[in-house]
Amino acid sequence: MNKPVTVDLSLAREFGLTAEEYGRVLSIMGRTPSLTELGVFSVMWSEHCSYKSSRKWLRGLPTTAPWVIHGPGENAGVVDIGEGYAAIFKMESHNHPSFIEPYQGAATGVGGILRDVFTMGARPIANLNALRFGSPENPNTRRIVDGVVRGIGGYGNCVGVPTVGGEINFHPAYDGNPLVNAMTVGLARKDRIFLSAAAGIGNPVIYVGSRTGRDGIHGATMSSAEFDEDALSKRPTVQVGDPFIEKLLIEACLELMETDAIVAIQDMGAAGLTSSSVEMAGKGGVGIDLDLDAVPQREPNMTAYEMMLSESQERMLMVLRPDRTELARKIFEKWELDFAIIGHLTETGHIVVRHKGQVEADIPLAPLADQAPVYDRPAQKPSIPAPLGAVHAPLSLDAMLLELVASPDLCSRAWVWNQYDSTVGGQTVRRPGAADAAIVKIEDSTLGLALTTDCTPRYCQADPRTGGAQAVAEAWRNITATGARPLAVTDNLNFGNPEKPEIMGQFVAAIEGMAEACTMLDFPVVSGNVSLYNETRAPDGSVRAILPTPAIGGLGVFEDVRKAVGLGMQADKDVVLLGATRGELGQSVWLREILGREEGAPPPVDLAVERRNGDFVRGEILAGAITACHDVADGGILVAAAEMVMASGIGCELESPDSGMRPEAFWFGEDQARYLACVDDGAALCARAAKAGVPARIIARSGGNDLILPNGVTISAARMNVAHGTFFPALMDA
Repeated sequence: MNKPVTVDLSLAREFGLTAEEYGRVLSIMGRTPSLTELGVFSVMWSEHCSYKSSRKWLRGLPTTAPWVIHGPGENAGVVDIGEGYAAIFKMESHNHPSFIEPYQGAATGVGGILRDVFTMGARPIANLNALRFGSPENPNTRRIVDGVVRGIGGYGNCVGVPTVGGEINFHPAYDGNPLVNAMTVGLARKDRIFLSAAAGIGNPVIYVGSRTGRDGIHGATMSSAEFDEDALSKRPTVQVGDPFIEKLLIEACLELMETDAIVAIQDMGAAGLTSSSVEMAGKGGVGIDLDLDAVPQREPNMTAYEMMLSESQERMLMVLRPDRTELARKIFEKWELDFAIIGHLTETGHIVVRHKGQVEADIPLAPLADQAPVYDRPAQKPSIPAPLGAVHAPLSLDAMLLELVASPDLCSRAWVWNQYDSTVGGQTVRRPGAADAAIVKIEDSTLGLALTTDCTPRYCQADPRTGGAQAVAEAWRNITATGARPLAVTDNLNFGNPEKPEIMGQFVAAIEGMAEACTMLDFPVVSGNVSLYNETRAPDGSVRAILPTPAIGGLGVFEDVRKAVGLGMQADKDVVLLGATRGELGQSVWLREILGREEGAPPPVDLAVERRNGDFVRGEILAGAITACHDVADGGILVAAAEMVMASGIGCELESPDSGMRPEAFWFGEDQARYLACVDDGAALCARAAKAGVPARIIARSGGNDLILPNGVTISAARMNVAHGTFFPALMDA
């Protein structure tokens, strides 16, 4: 028998509410709330669900464009890609759960983002991810990498959605708080988009999918607090996923969506039945009455509090037309999924929760949303480091190149990608690593999509505004390098404790940089997620925050996907460098891996130059002049050239730059807005570039199987691939 619980300020604080917030609850309710009511307020007003520290600043992001159908506010963003199709996509974090239980944390992150997409009527066609792990020397890193990668692969492979791309970084700042950001892209007819606003007084509220258990209770509030040394004891707050049920749920929902039965639909994500019912009714301006006796349960004696806050996976909430209820029931029974009428819409404007003949909660919905806290937290302007002074290479070009391509951030990800099914469904045009962005085609059409996730956290740590702009520009550049036209982004903003002015200052500056870049590049934000309190308290009381990591998920479109290009070097071509080189080594991978230093300002981002250079490159690709392309990013020109050689096995001979700068600055500097392009006639491309105002020069001629450096040293593609492929097998076999 459940013991009675005293609801007071002490309990409210345990649930993550401040004294002021609890006072606001008392004012709204006009009485002491029940345990279930307190639970509803605590999760809906958590950082994870309410965005109370970030909402003010998110309003500054550009979210509209002629091709945007639905921006932020729905389950996922929706953009028009032509021919009557819409791409629906979003990225979301599962950071804290993935530290506590890496496999299930990552797996349920994939499951949750899939539901955000197919709940809007889209068939998921691609998954991506952005992963940040701690130092490879940390003994815990291997466990987390292993679990996260297996979780992503296990869920995505079983549900039948290809994992086509992503990114991975390692840094000691993520030792106690890895980042697992999952992205899904789906395809729908643009006249068949399903939204979440409930409507129709008296319409039935339907529960479908898996049964409700006690897993994941208070997962949303757990994700809204910093960790401590007891974090692993929080395993019960981590959800458990079942990808086979998810696959059935996808097919059942999409089948029902072919009918006219659905009025509104919402997945039960963070905060489960609470968030889905509150958000659906709140958006629709109606009330909702729930009878928890009807909720399918997989554990005995569950309380109203437990059912409302459970985050059991693979569940959806729907409002249906009354005359289509039995049709829907038959569809879900065919797919062997639970289907239950658990309530109806009312005109009261309240959420009323009943269980075993008693009213367990009766909360007015409008103030639950309208009076939710919104904080304007103190934000300390970041201190930007001075430009890097003179530095000198301690090793030869070939030795430094081999060390860089073997480093954790630049090494081959084949060990990871080989655990993901990247081609299931038959829509994948380029396997992971074959192009700067993942490329998928639209069945029975020439349309295609280019997809990427990007961020350079070390830039964001040094200068959050520049880092935020660079993350957007890098995503735009990676899409452009395939020939696709960038359309929109989803973001996942991962930061430390917003109650600290220095962290809030990072967040504000990064948003400002992102907003500037999105505006200049016509690359609006249509969906996203904010993950704060990514900090870990050590046993000695010290607290370490992650590097500020505003991950960007970018989407672009091909009118004719057959024109897409990859990054592999092609034989008997001129290799042209497009974009200006000044030798920016501040915060570079070269500086960190070769000299062991993380110093200086990151490379500046000139968005007008990004736009000019990228538009020129895309035009040349679509015209057929550029037959392979790779943006110059981490590691600079020499690493980019080596990656092109390793991707194809075709070598090239590099020319001496005669640039007047030191060789390490020219070859390893990370100046932005640059591309390497393979063309038949480099001189003609350079002439066209000059007319467009784009700096261009031929730096190599391709052929053979070796990378020949300007100093005459030859490195075979095979030798580079050995160095490139060592890190992950060595880490995971340790």
